[in-house]
This record gives sequence, C-alpha cells and structure tokens, in this order.
Amino acid sequence: MVGALDLSAVQALVPTTDNPVADFSDTPWWLSLIKALFLFVILLVQTLIVIWFERRVIGRMQQRPGPNRTGPFGLLQTLADGVKLALKEDLTPKNADKIMFVLAPIIAGSMAFVSFAIIPLGGEVSMFGHRTPLQLTDTPVAVLLVLAVAGVGVYGTILAGWSSGSTYPLIGGLRSTAQVISYEIAMGLALVAVFIYAGSMSTSQIVASQSGLWYIIPAFFSFIVYVITMVGETNRLPFDLAEGEGELTGGFHTEYSSLKFAMFFLGEYVNMFTVSALATTLFLGGWQAPPGIAAINDGMFNQGWWGLLWFLIKLWLFMFFFVWLRGSLPRVRYDQFMRFGWKFLIPGTLLWVVAVAFIRGAQLSFLGDNTWRATIIVVGVIGAIALAASWVWDGQRAAAEEAADRPLPEEIDPFAGGHPIPPMPGQTLREPERVDAAPALPEPVAASSPSPTTSEDTSG
Repeated sequence: MVGALDLSAVQALVPTTDNPVADFSDTPWWLSLIKALFLFVILLVQTLIVIWFERRVIGRMQQRPGPNRTGPFGLLQTLADGVKLALKEDLTPKNADKIMFVLAPIIAGSMAFVSFAIIPLGGEVSMFGHRTPLQLTDTPVAVLLVLAVAGVGVYGTILAGWSSGSTYPLIGGLRSTAQVISYEIAMGLALVAVFIYAGSMSTSQIVASQSGLWYIIPAFFSFIVYVITMVGETNRLPFDLAEGEGELTGGFHTEYSSLKFAMFFLGEYVNMFTVSALATTLFLGGWQAPPGIAAINDGMFNQGWWGLLWFLIKLWLFMFFFVWLRGSLPRVRYDQFMRFGWKFLIPGTLLWVVAVAFIRGAQLSFLGDNTWRATIIVVGVIGAIALAASWVWDGQRAAAEEAADRPLPEEIDPFAGGHPIPPMPGQTLREPERVDAAPALPEPVAASSPSPTTSEDTSG
C-alpha cells in the first residue's frame, strides 16, 4: 500500500518481545531467599542511619547539636528510640475496629518493602559459586509493579484513619489518601517519557539503555515532575499535610502507639528509599558509574560489585534532598497543593508526554528519513506552542495582579451578596438605610358584643 510503513522496518525499531536483560537462569531458589534477606537488612540498617542523619543535618542547619549522647556521635540514638517504642504500652481505642486497626500498619509497613524487589542494585555478580544479577526479580512491567504496590499501600492509610473510631484520624486519612492518589497520577505520567525512550518497562532494560546517556537529560521535565511527586507521595515536608498540627494533630496515626506506630514510621522512611531508588534507576543510570569513571580501563569500575557503590551514592543524594527540604521549607496549604497537582502537574505532564512521543518518533524515522530535520521541526513547533502558552499565561497573571492592585472601596455593603461579609483592612461598613415604620392598622371591632344603644334610638 502506498504511504504505508514497511512492517519489517517497524519491527526492527520496536521490539516484539520485552524480556528483561537480567538473567536469573543461574539463580537457585535459596539464593533468591538470601538476596531477599540482604535487601531487608539493607533497608532496615539504612532506615536507622537516615533517621540519625536527618536529625544531625537538620540540627547543624539550625545551629544545634542533634543526637550526640547515645553511642559515638549519637549513632545508637535511633536504635534506642526503636527499643523505647517496642517497650511502650500498646493502646487500642474503645471505639476502634480491632481487626482493621491492627491490619492497617501491617499493610503500610510491608508494602514499602515489596517495591524494592525489582530495583537493580548492581550488575551481574558472583555469589556462592553462582552468577546472578544484584536484583531480586524483574518483569516486563516492573515499574508498573511499583505503582501498583504504592496503590495498595494507600489502603493502610485510609484503614488506619477509619478504624481508629475518631474524627481527627479519619480526616487525616482522607486527606492523605487524596494527596497520595492525586500525585500518583502525575508520577505515573512522568514515567511514560522514560518508557518511550527506553522502549521497555523492565528496570534492567531501562538501566541498560542508559549506558550512553542518562534519561535525566532528554526527560528533564519528567524528572522535575517526578521529584515533586515523590515528595508528595511520601508525605514529607513541605507536603506532610496529613500531619497538620493545627487541625489534625498526628493525622491518620494519631491513635497508634508502640510497635504499630513504629510500623508507620518505618514504612514512611522505606518509601523514601523506594522512590529514591526508582528515580536513580529511571533517570540517573541506575547502578552504572558516572560517564567519566565508566570509561576508565574499559569499564573496570562499571561492573560487578562496583555498581552497588554507585547506586548507594546516587540513592543518598536523594535522601539528602529530602532532609534539606525538611530543614528549609515551610508546610504549604492543602488546597494550594492539590490545585498545583491537578491544574498544573497533570496537564503539563500530559502535554510533555505528547511532545516526547513526537520527538521520539522523529528520531526513529517515523516522520521522514531525515531524522535531524524532523526532530528540529518537532522541537521548534513544541517551543512555539510553549512560548504562546507562556505569553497567554503571563497576560492572565498580569491582569489578575492589576485587578488585585485596584484600590478597594472605602465603604462596602456587608449584605450586598446576600450573606454578611466582613470588611477588609481599611474599609468601613455602610450603615443600613433606615426603613420607615408601617402605618398602624385600625383596631378590629369585636363582633360578638353589640354596641350600646341610647334611649333615643330605641324610642325612635
């Protein structure tokens, strides 16, 4: 057919099978159990370290020492706090749903560990005489598994607020659930650009496809959106709106204590590691060494156990970013945060995905044989549309600022809109107009009592 694409050319550009690069053929079941235990221990130890790290860094930012008594440099303070939580009395509210009250922290804590199973911590290594990837498992839709597990983890939040039998946890659970679900949409859309560039949703394939160029450069807007959504997803400052002290006290886990509260605390920090590890995998080349170091001695530092070192360095850069945000920014308002997600991040990411699809199609010769010319034309059209949109947006913002700068009337009618409105600073209330009283009605004459008669009337 004239004008139709050659089927063989399309099959050559788009693979028909999407198998992970990681090879688990030489990985027995007992070695998978060892790797699962290895992941569990790494996450627990890093959680203990990052809590100490956060308190020390924020203490330095606020010119105070932070934990420095328990153990050298206060390193055992987090362990002491964990023991204290375990020994505290476990309280259950009288009106709580006992089963759901216990199940909620288990869901929130356990789901945080599951997502780390598909994260590649390194390349292929030798363990106990077997060649195995430094990764627990991988699937053709591994990244979707992370989003699905995050969606299941929301049940722990909403069940914790509902099962407590109290108003404040219920409102906190609803608020946190709405926040997480809203920003999961923008997070999923931000990852679509990476899928388009990599041609796969397998984490091992995505890491392998970044051997020449990390996706933080071509998918820079997706990276910015993902960083914003990962902070909102984990309920961290400045987006920890489920724990507003002024209106919700502790949020959905207000009624929890002892180990149940520790499960929520653990799940929050493990989720921080999960979203940071996913950002490292999708945008920063995963376990691969930086470009300059990767070229040394034919990639000597880009294979084996070296990948674990590069992965942890990138991971902790994101953890420092979390801590830096908490020590620097105030909490935002909930309505502003939700408006930002629904009215800016989601529409902007949708337009970005369409733009990336056209750019990638031009690079793969879908828009003509001259890929450079097609790419430049697509980028030019996208840039012109972006400039036009920014021009319209600037005009609307200038009009809004001009309307806000107009002087307010000195006197207002508080009942002009049907409801009483308090005056703004500098305004006075208009005195209500005096209404004349209605004329008095004549008194009715009683019909039951006859009027008295005179002697003239009776005689006449």
